[in-house]
Amino acid sequence: MLRKTGAALLALALAGASAGCARTAPDSAKAASARGPITVWLSNNAQEVVWGEKMVAEWNKAHPKERIKAQQIPAGKTSEEALSASIIAGNSACLVFNASPASVPQFQKQAGLVPLDDFPGGERYVTSRTGERAAQYRSEDGKFYQLPWKSNPVMILYNKKHFKKAGLDPEHPKLSTYKDFLDSSRKIVRSGAAKAAIWPAPSSEFFQSWFDFYPSFIAESDGKQLVKDGKPQFDTPAGRRVANFWRTVYREKLAPQEAFPGDAMAAGKSAMTIAGPWAVAAYKDSIDWGVVPVPTSEGRSLKETSTFSDEKSVSMFSACRNRATAWDVLKFATSKKQDGAFLKDTGQMPMRPDLLDEYRSYFEKNPGYKKYAEQADRTVEVPSVAGSIDMWQALRDRWTASVVFGRERPEGALRDASRDISTILDEY
Repeated sequence: MLRKTGAALLALALAGASAGCARTAPDSAKAASARGPITVWLSNNAQEVVWGEKMVAEWNKAHPKERIKAQQIPAGKTSEEALSASIIAGNSACLVFNASPASVPQFQKQAGLVPLDDFPGGERYVTSRTGERAAQYRSEDGKFYQLPWKSNPVMILYNKKHFKKAGLDPEHPKLSTYKDFLDSSRKIVRSGAAKAAIWPAPSSEFFQSWFDFYPSFIAESDGKQLVKDGKPQFDTPAGRRVANFWRTVYREKLAPQEAFPGDAMAAGKSAMTIAGPWAVAAYKDSIDWGVVPVPTSEGRSLKETSTFSDEKSVSMFSACRNRATAWDVLKFATSKKQDGAFLKDTGQMPMRPDLLDEYRSYFEKNPGYKKYAEQADRTVEVPSVAGSIDMWQALRDRWTASVVFGRERPEGALRDASRDISTILDEY
């Protein structure tokens, strides 16, 4: 059955709820104007926790009757499963500062989210803070069930030491075209500079396509989403060029077919990684790193390249009983001041237009992040459609079979994935 991933999430959630008594949802009208203490959930990213604790302390000092209690998202196989289970159990936090846009349609289907449009000025706040990219985060009913919070535009990070060892120019690496990227990768592996040129996860989790196929497809297709108006857009010449490029990477053993237990670049096993600025924290004290856009068949400058946003949103969950306070906290935590503090503590990009001008002093002190800030204005999100996770899983299953392991031709795999996804979208 195609809808195995979404069904699995719901089954896990229901199993978690059956272990205890599910709570009664609060009356929406009363909750909308109610004030009082709230709980927020943060990711387990160390830098985000540091920012979150300071943000909470600042709020609590000024609002002793509306205090925030901050916790990390409950443990689970994935945060999506943990959040789905919390919706069924009725014990979600008021605000979650790590909602994946791919999961928002699923949470919405579970009646687990509060539309931010319901608050006075809610839609205006989302669109003014986010700018033109806000449209990508509207749900199919036209409402915002998430505030786009922070992006991690996916780019190619590389180890200058490995490039120099391979006889490549570490300051001006040839990586912009598929041909140049492959030639440089071959030199890295054949010289022994690193075991792998690049080492994306070859595993089959639905979200892994966001760090190989999707950023490459976005760049190659001039910024297309995977799906638009209910129709897949990737079984195209651009999609096929991307699939064949990555098939060459795996066929020539420039990327291993097995997963690395940790961060291959941090461990010195890979010369490159495809990641957002969140990864820099793992490298900045031990690796002399550089960053360039995702390659394309013909090669494009940073200003011409779009990529995957790897964005995380803030969502308000329907279990929240003090929603007026939660709405004020959401705006406080995503204010210009707090966004600046978040950027300083984490290096991740707040979803604001003109970051370089808005936080000029930060980028002057941290010039390595400038390219990420420039890229942040040209990011593409996952489609906000029902069945989103199942859709990505269908693509990933075909990708691993064809591109990673070569069990079928990439062209046929894309055609079959497009057909599978069309069926999923029709079912929902």
